[in-house]
Amino acid sequence: MTTQICESLPIIPKHIAIIMDGNNRFGKSKQLATGAGHVAGKDALDPIVEHCLALGVEVLTVFAFSSENWARPKDEVDLLMRLLSQTIYEQLPRMNQYRIRLRFIGDRSQLSDGLAKLMAEAEAKTAHFEAMTLVIAISYGGQWDIANAAKKVAKQVEAGKLCADNIDTQTIGAQLELADLPSVDMLIRTGGEYRISNFLLWQAAYAELFFTPTLWPEFGCDELDEMIRIFAGRERRFGMTSEQVQKAER
Repeated sequence: MTTQICESLPIIPKHIAIIMDGNNRFGKSKQLATGAGHVAGKDALDPIVEHCLALGVEVLTVFAFSSENWARPKDEVDLLMRLLSQTIYEQLPRMNQYRIRLRFIGDRSQLSDGLAKLMAEAEAKTAHFEAMTLVIAISYGGQWDIANAAKKVAKQVEAGKLCADNIDTQTIGAQLELADLPSVDMLIRTGGEYRISNFLLWQAAYAELFFTPTLWPEFGCDELDEMIRIFAGRERRFGMTSEQVQKAER
């Protein structure tokens, strides 16, 4: 399947972002024990990572825990934090095997010292890998990201290193999470909701959006392949006309 996809598609997205929604509903639909849906969701990530690597995707960013998720019941939050730690432990050997760089984005000040240390160690151990980058968003929100970037720029102005009149989108963009990586080409949300829930608001400004009713633990490579087929057939104009795009491609 992967070989056929690569041969038949003229375009493979450089950066795919996924909102992994529907774990709780999956667990309830299968009458699983409390929290088992999240465990199933954790296990669903591995084949998607491997498939993206095989396709030649440069960056895969997944939304594991949002800044708003802190408002969930404490028992669920504690479970999610344990699963995130477990995911990092489990992913490290896989990152070594496939030479994938592991990155994390989000507000680490709200995380436990143990989890924050584990994340930093995982990043350091995989920093030199170049086959693909897997980004896991933990305690992340797009509005927080932009506000945090603005704060950094304001400090530069305060220190006299930057003139306020010279601030533009590039100035702000350079201070955002993932500033060194390609912008998001495809943003996928599973679980049947039609919103992006404060995820990569800046980085996904021109992303092609895909929504599916499939719950995340049931989302597989075949459905991802079909989305990539659709993506390859879309005309991405970035504010230009179709004629301008076609002329630029000649």
